[in-house]
Amino acid sequence: MSSTLFRTKKVEQSIRDTEEPEHALKKSLSALDLTVFGVGVIIGTGIFVLTGTVAKNNAGPAVALAFVVAGVVCALAALCYAEFASTVPVAGSAYTFSYASLGELPAWIIGWDLVLEFALGTAVVAVGWSGYIASLLDNAGIHLPEALSGRDGADGFGFDILAALLVLVLTGILVLGTKLSARVTSLVVAIKVTVVLTVIVAGAFFIEGDNYDPFIPKSQAVEAGGSLQAPLIQLMFGWAPSNFGVMGIFTAASVVFFAFIGFDVVATAAEETRNPQRDMPRGILGSLLICTTLYVAVSIVVTGMQKYTDLSITAPLADAFKATGHPWFAGFISFGAAVGLTTVCMILLLGQTRVFFAMSRDGLLPTFFSHVHPKFRTPHRPTILLGVIIAIVAGFTPLSELAELVNIGTLFAFVVVAIGVIILRKSRPDLPRAFRTPWVPVVPILSVLASLWLMLNLPAETWLRFAIWMVLGFAVYFLYGRTHSRLNQRAETEEAA
Repeated sequence: MSSTLFRTKKVEQSIRDTEEPEHALKKSLSALDLTVFGVGVIIGTGIFVLTGTVAKNNAGPAVALAFVVAGVVCALAALCYAEFASTVPVAGSAYTFSYASLGELPAWIIGWDLVLEFALGTAVVAVGWSGYIASLLDNAGIHLPEALSGRDGADGFGFDILAALLVLVLTGILVLGTKLSARVTSLVVAIKVTVVLTVIVAGAFFIEGDNYDPFIPKSQAVEAGGSLQAPLIQLMFGWAPSNFGVMGIFTAASVVFFAFIGFDVVATAAEETRNPQRDMPRGILGSLLICTTLYVAVSIVVTGMQKYTDLSITAPLADAFKATGHPWFAGFISFGAAVGLTTVCMILLLGQTRVFFAMSRDGLLPTFFSHVHPKFRTPHRPTILLGVIIAIVAGFTPLSELAELVNIGTLFAFVVVAIGVIILRKSRPDLPRAFRTPWVPVVPILSVLASLWLMLNLPAETWLRFAIWMVLGFAVYFLYGRTHSRLNQRAETEEAA
């Protein structure tokens, strides 16, 4: 049994599976598409949604340093992703990479994890989009009923109707196969980058030095139920981490880390890229560098415009301009954020369905979901199923809880991919690698350690929820996936012959 659990799927077989007519995705993305694709999905979540949350609750003005820390962790992982995406250009991202290097059970675990990551990532962005739309409506004098505007209505009921509707509309678009063409994607990215640069340039004139004092707020002890690493660090070194202070920066980094998962989504599009060996590394690494620079600049400006204790949770950039008496800028930012977050939500949903599609094509999930639409060539069945579920989640779940669950899932994927690079280098040194992660095994090991560190900074409740999801995943695998695996069925056929 153990041999079947860790049986790897050959890279050559993974590529052959993509050529089956009923499972084949259309190859249409170029190098420019991937670069724009990466920048388009990365910019939005961190800048437009999470900056205010982590500045107010964890790091103060030092949130800029948190973005740097998160960017470094992502850069280490991106180098590993770039090698895998150029070597195994198949839909599924870390799931497919794990299947080729670690075996079926680890691949299932990471695939199940990615389903959670991208699904909740879509919900987070939808909730953030809803906040900016609500801000625009408020400017126009239109106010949604409290019970439908988000959280906790007067009777205790709260449903974010805008977030749920966005997910359902995007689900319909993805089913119809609307392609994010180079022109449309470039236009959306141009709007978002213009908004970001407006914040940086215009906001710089409204910075007040007193708002940076203190740059790193005084440390506060972590309360019971705080980050998981608190007892571990205290046991090893005699001191415990805290909110704010230096440790608050790392806590903030573990949250704003969500803002960088875009390059991970780019990797899921490898199968739909015309020349993945050359173009995937460019799209992954280039978009990460551009977005990290913009994130740091924006966070410095916003925390300089408004005291971190007064920053908005749902729409920090727009509300910061409102607080300085410039509502026109606030409206412009809300419009740009709404347009930009719409695209981010769509791409995250697209990536999530591709992972689900890849798992069903391998038989680990029902093959009912592995057939593409005969006309649109899209995985329409998983798209509809997951779109409805995500819409419900986005309507009912608070933003902070969603973001933390997404982060732990992403970081776990980073750990597995980094380990996979080391293993595949040893087990398949013959594979052609258009891009090679430098300084192996040093860079992958650093990526593992950095990802684990940020994971330990997440709340214990997040770990508990993640563990529950993983236990459910094990149950699904042993009750269904293991017996229906196409890889195991092929092996049994070969042994019988």
